[in-house]
Formats: sequence, C-alpha cells, structure tokens
Amino acid sequence: MTAAGTADTSTPTLGAPPRAARVATWIYFGLNGFAIGMWVVHIPNVEQATDISHSTLGLLLLVLGAAAFIGMQVAGDLVDRIGQRRLVPAAAVLLGIALFGPGLANNWWTLGLTLVAVGFANGALDVGMNTHAVVVERLYPRPIMAAFHAMWSIGGAFAAGIGAVALRLDVPTEVSLGACGALIIVVALATGRYLLGDAPVEKVAPVETSAPQELEVAPPSSKLVWQLGGLAFGLMLAEGVANDWAALQFRDVLGTSTSTAAYAYGAFAVAMTIGRFATDRVAALIGPTAIVRYGAALAAIGLALVIVAPWVPLALVGWALFGLGLSGGVPQLFTVAGNLDARATGVLMARVVGLGYVGLLAGPAVIGALAHWMPLNIAFVLPVILCVLTVVFASVMKSAEPAKETAVKP
Repeated sequence: MTAAGTADTSTPTLGAPPRAARVATWIYFGLNGFAIGMWVVHIPNVEQATDISHSTLGLLLLVLGAAAFIGMQVAGDLVDRIGQRRLVPAAAVLLGIALFGPGLANNWWTLGLTLVAVGFANGALDVGMNTHAVVVERLYPRPIMAAFHAMWSIGGAFAAGIGAVALRLDVPTEVSLGACGALIIVVALATGRYLLGDAPVEKVAPVETSAPQELEVAPPSSKLVWQLGGLAFGLMLAEGVANDWAALQFRDVLGTSTSTAAYAYGAFAVAMTIGRFATDRVAALIGPTAIVRYGAALAAIGLALVIVAPWVPLALVGWALFGLGLSGGVPQLFTVAGNLDARATGVLMARVVGLGYVGLLAGPAVIGALAHWMPLNIAFVLPVILCVLTVVFASVMKSAEPAKETAVKP
C-alpha cells in the first residue's frame, strides 16, 4: 500500500486461498464475540472486586465505548495503509492482552485504564475484521457477510456457557479472563497467516467464475456514507434495546419471574443468530436493499407485538420476530459501505461501523431515560419508529450496491 492509502499495484499479493481466508475470518469474528462475552459475564465480579458503584460502572462502560469508537477510526485509516493481514491479528492480540486487565484491577482508575485498552482493541478489531470480510466476500459469487456476524454471536454464546461454568466453580476472575486472553493471542497469531493480503482486488488474477470481471470504482459522496451510517445507527440502536431491556420488559411489564424473563432475550438472540446464517442465501436472491427494507419492517412488526402483547408466549413471538428482522440488515450495510470505494474500504467501514456502534451504545441509555417518564413498553415505540424510517430510507442503498469483480465457487 502507498503512504496515501491507495494500493500499490506493482506488487499484488492475494495471500491465503479465498476459502482459507473465509474460515480465518469466521475465527476472528468468533474470537471477538467470545472475548466480549467473557468480559460481560464477569462484570458483576469485577464490580465487586474493584468496590465501585453501579453509577461508576456505567461511566466506565461509556469510557469503554468511547475508546472503541476511537479504535474504529484509527483502524479505518491503518487498514487502508498497512492492509488487513497485518492489522487484524495485531488488534486481536492487543485485545487478548487487554483482557488480562479487568481481572487484575483493584480500583476504579485501574479498571478504567484497562477498559480503555479493551475498548480500543475491540474497536480496531471490529473494523479490521469487517473490512477483511468485505474483501473476502468480493471473491465469492454470492453474499457471505451475514454468516461472519453469526459467528460473532456463536462466540458470545460459548462465552456465556463457559463463563457460567467458571463462575459456578468459583474460578478467580483473573484466571478466567487471563485464560481467555491467552487463548485469543495464540489463535489470532496462528490464524493470521490465512488472511488475504492487501492486493487491490481489481489486480488479482481471476479464478473460475461466471461473474462479471470488471469493477468500476467511483468516489462515494459524503452524503451517501452518512446515510448508510444513519441506517446502521437506527438498526443497531434497536439491537441495543433488545440486549439490555428485553428481560426487564418481561419482568416489569408482564410480571414474570427473573428466570422466565431470561427467555425474552434468548428468543431474540437465537432468532438473530439463525437469521444471520440464513441471510446470505436470501440476499443472493433479493439483494441487500430488500434485506434491509423487509427485515426492518419485520422487526417493527415484532417489537410492536411486544408492546401490545398481554401474554408471555405472544411476547416471545414478538422478540423472535424482532431478532429475525434485525439479523441481516447491518451485515448488508457493512458490505455496501465497504464496496463504495475499494481504495478506502477501511475508512468507509470505520465511519459506518462507528455510527452503528454509537447507536448500539445509545439505545439502552435512551430507553432508560424514557422509562422514567412512561411505561417501558411504550418507550419501545422509539426503536419501532427507527425501524419504520429504515424501511422508508433503505432505497439509498440502491445506488451503492456493490458490483462483483472476481469470485470463487461457494
């Protein structure tokens, strides 16, 4: 890559075979989900060990989010300069090292410092692996992005199970998080060799395919990038609402027990994971714009059902429809954003992923503020409105849907 961030076409190197790179990308998404999941399940222990209040913890989590956003913007520029084959393993190793910190922290400021490192590394890895996923997807004749995001969910599910066992056995937090960090470092270093190089896709020798061989790249307008980011913001805000408020809605609105309330988020998470595995095949048939539009419509219907449902089974159906509807939209937005300009994939991804991440962080806080003034289920009208707006404005993707240039058989 040149210093200006454009590709040096004199020495193109593909790196690993496309199928190996695809598997490697799955692994990095799974590692990222596993790392964040292990941190989340150990938050209560860390809070107790550092003797901080809920309010202090909330502020420190905002610090983590801000550090992640900064990491995304830094990584966006770096990945275009040095290539994803260097940045992704480096970010994953940094995340593994950072995970040692929360288990060793003994007060608020040491925890804050470690969370800055965790957030920055997580943000950098998020942009790096999504950028690599876009590059890998260019080599296939059909969409494959959503399955990568499904692997993130699978990694989080493994973390929840392993973390629960570790907590039940009273394994020290520093041991659990340290072992997780060490595992991430080892796997990240071993997997890095299978990532694609930073060769420009238009200079890679074509392989067997029936897909078109030319890619015309036009500089994207800032307006279009912001529009895609706005769609990501809305969808990920809605996702954040489910992550933090689904179980509380069951307990506080429907009056269920805590154990039954857990099924609300479970229905959402399972439906989202299944939907992400199915999205790629559907997107190949109807296109990314339709996935975003009809998925957002289904999500709006699902959450509206949650708002009015007087019974647990009906509300479970609503949360499942909400998860299914949201499952495919964000991966399609990332694919479209990453293909706006092959010379600046990382920077474009950083902008759209960053705006989406802001929505993910803002959603729970906004709903919490609204819940002070109205019933929780009525506060859910906000993400319903955002889903409806996504349906209306999804057409902006039409002018940005990526063309295929080289591909391999699936």
